[in-house]
Amino acid sequence: MITREDIIKPENLVYQKPVLMNDNAMHYCPGCSHGVVHKLIAEVIEEMGMEDKTIGISPVGCAVFMYNYLDIDWQEAAHGRAPAVATAIKRLWPSKLVFTYQGDGDLACIGTAETIHALNRGDNITIIFINNGIYGMTGGQMAPTTLLGMKTATCPEGRDVHLHGYPIKITEIAAQLEGTSYVTRQSVQSVAAIRKAKKAIRKAFENSMSGKGSNLVEIVSTCNAGWKMTPVDANTWMEKNMFPFYPLGDIKDKE
Repeated sequence: MITREDIIKPENLVYQKPVLMNDNAMHYCPGCSHGVVHKLIAEVIEEMGMEDKTIGISPVGCAVFMYNYLDIDWQEAAHGRAPAVATAIKRLWPSKLVFTYQGDGDLACIGTAETIHALNRGDNITIIFINNGIYGMTGGQMAPTTLLGMKTATCPEGRDVHLHGYPIKITEIAAQLEGTSYVTRQSVQSVAAIRKAKKAIRKAFENSMSGKGSNLVEIVSTCNAGWKMTPVDANTWMEKNMFPFYPLGDIKDKE
């Protein structure tokens, strides 16, 4: 007779919920990329054995309630100020794994100064940057990363360079800073992409703990609610429109 234990042997296991993720129902929209990235962060922390030595910082935005989902120590920050808070925490507790989790409006607009200066200081922190090209929580407004021609609540005819300027590639800027060690851009729309994203997060966290400098992991993501698309259509749109402007892969890897 085949028992449940036979079925879920390690060699037969396809998926399991990370130990660090609790049973609270997530508030994200169906198809949102945030939940996938949460899972990867939880898995990496667990695999590194850093469960009791990790401090995450989540500011305002869709990720504001991330502390409800991952059973680690958390610190809330004002909108855009997470990198500054991370700097303070890492300097007070250098043995801790310290990371921020931020959206594009938070990181690349409201917190531009904090982001650039924290990365340039080489503070041995990791910034996880979710880029979906829109302000997701506050009503779907245009963000600094909104593509040219992309429609949002505040540019319903599409982003116009003469009115709104160009979208900003904050990750390319970060790669030019002396204090950054590892700068990469990934995605989570497929199994292969998820595996690459997890590997990137692991490398960034390891660099943080090895004292190699600051690290930035951008995840190009969807916001199907803000984009007014189905999850499937949003993934297709992202691949067709976001990836050409925000190409995936490692941008800087200072060994």
